Amino acid sequence: MEFTHGFTTVVKNIYVNNKGSLLRTLIYTIGHFMIAIAVLKAVADVTFKEALTDAIVEPIANSVWYFILDKLWVSRRA
Repeated sequence: MEFTHGFTTVVKNIYVNNKGSLLRTLIYTIGHFMIAIAVLKAVADVTFKEALTDAIVEPIANSVWYFILDKLWVSRRA
């Protein structure tokens, strides 16, 4: 019970302290999924399943990078 309460509190604090960055990161990630699938299908002539796999894995890595970059950007402007 204590672990669950503590975990919930930590997650809630992360959300409250990073609302803007998390929303921008989510929107970026969804857009990146769609763009990556379209580009891979058009340029690399791969199957939809291959494009979908790459479109999920690669943007997740980019999203982590973007979140870090956004946090650094905001902290420098404050």
